[in-house]
Amino acid sequence: MVEGMRFRPFLLVVFASLLCSAQTPVVEPVEKPAVQPFEKNVQYSEYPQTVLDVFMPTGSAGGTRRCGVLNIHGGGWMGGKKENNVERFVMPWLGRGCVVANVEYRLAAVAPAPAAVEDVLQAAHWFHKNARRLGVDDKKIIATGDSAGGHLALMTALTPKSAGFGPPANIAAVVNFYGITDVEDQLGGENMRKYAVAWVPPDTKGRMELARRVSPLSYVRKGAPPVLTVHGTSDPTVPYEHGVRLTKALRDAGADAEMISVSDGEHGRPVEKFNAVWPQIFEFLARRNLLS
Repeated sequence: MVEGMRFRPFLLVVFASLLCSAQTPVVEPVEKPAVQPFEKNVQYSEYPQTVLDVFMPTGSAGGTRRCGVLNIHGGGWMGGKKENNVERFVMPWLGRGCVVANVEYRLAAVAPAPAAVEDVLQAAHWFHKNARRLGVDDKKIIATGDSAGGHLALMTALTPKSAGFGPPANIAAVVNFYGITDVEDQLGGENMRKYAVAWVPPDTKGRMELARRVSPLSYVRKGAPPVLTVHGTSDPTVPYEHGVRLTKALRDAGADAEMISVSDGEHGRPVEKFNAVWPQIFEFLARRNLLS
């Protein structure tokens, strides 16, 4: 496991041709959440799909403002729901005293790229605007997500005004679970993925330029918010190389970036291996004084 990306020499994984069945992300079944939202289906933008749920931790904050977490679900920009994986990706944050905004956004069938990026930026602005009301420290808002949600969390934190997707968000750090970092890479060649083609269709005007504009790798720079990437070394859906490249590029630029490599981990599986890294995630954030 690579901890803190204290760069030992590492080998990039050589990816063989993948079966077509491995090219569409697994959409988790909707679970019955262990906790109920404090506020449900709050509209944060003008579209019917742009809603979020707010989850509040139990117990008193002791008069201090809490950390906030913007959680974005995966599903290849094609599927998934905010209700998916509440126990897996919301509950750990509640246990650390954070307020969670669990975000829905427009999927590819409703609006292709860059709609989802525009939506999550709006969700981040909503969270900042409502931070005081929710008892959140607006300087401690963390963006996180898995798979396409990891990509969108990275875009929420890294996208500058010059990208043309709206005002940039003020995000304190990112926890990226196996997110896509180079969309152009997934539109052709051995890494082509059906979900990426659906999100950036072949008939899109300026397609490759748009793919670069919606790629976190395009916005690597010194002074970017801290980024922690968690990625399985045997991921058949989003190549492990995506996490490695982003982390190295950020560090080479002088930014704060670390990576946790889950040995033999696939795309969020086995769950037990990925669940086991939460203490390292919280340690990364605690070192930056971002937890409550």
